[in-house]
Amino acid sequence: MTTDLIVQGSALPSFLLDRLTQATGATHVNVEGVQRIRLKDASRAPEFISLIPLLEGEGLNWGFIPAGRRLVDYRLIAFDMDSTLITIECIDELADFAGQKEAVAAVTEAAMQGEIDYAESLSRRLALLAGLDARVLARVYAERLELSPGARNLLAACYNAGMRSAILSGGFTYFTERLRIELGFDFATSNELEIAGGKITGRVVGAVMDAKAKAARLDQLKTELGIDTRDIIAVGDGANDLLMMAKAGLSVAYQAKPAIRAKADIAINHGGLDSLLYLL
Repeated sequence: MTTDLIVQGSALPSFLLDRLTQATGATHVNVEGVQRIRLKDASRAPEFISLIPLLEGEGLNWGFIPAGRRLVDYRLIAFDMDSTLITIECIDELADFAGQKEAVAAVTEAAMQGEIDYAESLSRRLALLAGLDARVLARVYAERLELSPGARNLLAACYNAGMRSAILSGGFTYFTERLRIELGFDFATSNELEIAGGKITGRVVGAVMDAKAKAARLDQLKTELGIDTRDIIAVGDGANDLLMMAKAGLSVAYQAKPAIRAKADIAINHGGLDSLLYLL
């Protein structure tokens, strides 16, 4: 199937449009309003990667979309939670109550960049939370957790299109289950914090929900729902999301690290999650 490159946001400078057309081999350029341009039959050639910083410098979102596909053509959308569906990293906020936020946040950042294996990074961070009163989970949810801008609008559009929805997170069930109920998600899979005597032990119950586990769960959902890879949208921001995103027909990097943006079909760097609706 051929793809179109959609560029959305501020006005696209003519010099950049020329370079994009040449880099992608696009056959036609359609101007669809002041803030949306479609390059027809565009290929994701290696030359395009060098233009990503220029697109981002102009405040533009972009995406390679299968020609003719709309939101209603997809059947499942899967989200990472921390820094994707929500604005915070929950483990960093828990660490703040333990006086360890700076140390934990540094490990979180390294894991998101792909510099540290996720399971190792989680173990290191959780060790710093050992002994923390479990009641702080409720405080983080009530006082610090906020949905990313546009999340509700995007989910409403997905539900109206008849899509199913999932949270696949390396975070914690305390948060994913509450979001699943509040937002109407069909599925949520994440790590379960071990709690004993009202204290966080610094361990998880069962296997770690790392990159491989997230990808495997998406495969499982695909089988259970009887859908094809091309029917799945996956949204993430860090290295732990790449395998999951690779399992989807349309991968979306939301406010993501450079390495993730370079591999995604869509990059949303400006605006909220509902910017995906304008790209589609």
